Amino acid sequence: MKYMRFTSFIILLLFFITACSSETSNNNQQSDKIEKEETVSLSVGLMPAVDAAPILLAEKEGYFDDLNLDLDAKIYTNANNRQSAIQANELDGTMTDLIAYINNKHNGFDTKIVTSTDGSFAFLVGDNFEQKGRKKLGIMEVSVSNYLADHYVAKDYNIEKVYIPEIPTRLEMVQTEQLDIGFFPEPIASNGEVAGLTKLISITDDDGYMPEAMVFTTKALNEKREAIQRFIKGYNQAVNAINSDDTLAREVLIEAIDLKPEIQDLITLPTYHQARIPSEEYMNKIITWVEEVQKIQTNLKYDEMIAKEYTES
Repeated sequence: MKYMRFTSFIILLLFFITACSSETSNNNQQSDKIEKEETVSLSVGLMPAVDAAPILLAEKEGYFDDLNLDLDAKIYTNANNRQSAIQANELDGTMTDLIAYINNKHNGFDTKIVTSTDGSFAFLVGDNFEQKGRKKLGIMEVSVSNYLADHYVAKDYNIEKVYIPEIPTRLEMVQTEQLDIGFFPEPIASNGEVAGLTKLISITDDDGYMPEAMVFTTKALNEKREAIQRFIKGYNQAVNAINSDDTLAREVLIEAIDLKPEIQDLITLPTYHQARIPSEEYMNKIITWVEEVQKIQTNLKYDEMIAKEYTES
C-alpha cells in the first residue's frame, strides 16, 4: 500500500513538472516570437500642424519602436513639395487635405484614405486690420485653406484671394501688411500670435470632422499592409496619451517644429480621435464644393477613396 502511494506521488510529481516545463516552454516561444517579429518600415510626410501630434508623440515615446515599426516621418512646410514627394514614390503615405486629395484622385493619382486626422486652423490679422473694405486673403489655391475660407471668411468679408503655398512666406506677408488676412494651421497660427498677430477666426470642427486625412499609395497598401496596421496602432496609443494629458501634444509640436516655447498654452488643439474614416456624407460635401468651385465633374465613389480595413474593429 505504501509502495502504491509512493508511486502515485511520483507520477503526480512528474506530471506537475512536465506541465510547468511545457507552460514555460510555450511562454518562452511566445516571447521569442514577439522579440523576433520582423521589423517593417514606412515613410510618411507630415505638415507642421497639430494633426501630426499623435504621430510625433508615438515616434518620440517609442510606440512605433515597440511595434517593430521603423517609421521615417518628414515635415514639409510646402504642401506642393509634399505632394511631389509622394508622387515620386519617396513616401508611402502623407497627411493631406481632402480638397487636394479629391483633385489628385480625379487627375489619376491613386491613393486611399486610411484615417481622418484632427486639425486646427486660424485666420490671422495684424494690428491695423479693419472690418470694412476689400481684404487680401493669403491661402493656398487647391487646399483646405480655400475651402475653409469660403465657409468661414468669405461670408463676412469682401475678400481677394492671394495664393501663396509657402507657409513662412504667407506669415511674413501678414506681419508686413502685404496681406490683410492669412490662413495658418496650428501651431504656426499661435507662433504668429506671439509675434503680434491676432486670431480673427479659429476652426477645430467642420460637421464633426476636419477636411484632412492620412492617405497611402496603392503600392504601400498592397505591399506594406502590416506596417500600416502597426502605424495605426501606434497612432491610437498616442491619441490615448494625449487625451489624458494634452501637454504632451503641445510639447512635442513645439519641439518637432522648432517653435517658441511661449506659445504652448496658446495653441488651440482639436479633439483627437482614434483612427477613423470620414463619413460618406462628409466626403460628398467636400466633393460638391470642389466640383462647384473648380467647375469639374469628379465621378468619385466613396468606396474607391477609403481603405476601411485599418479602422474596422
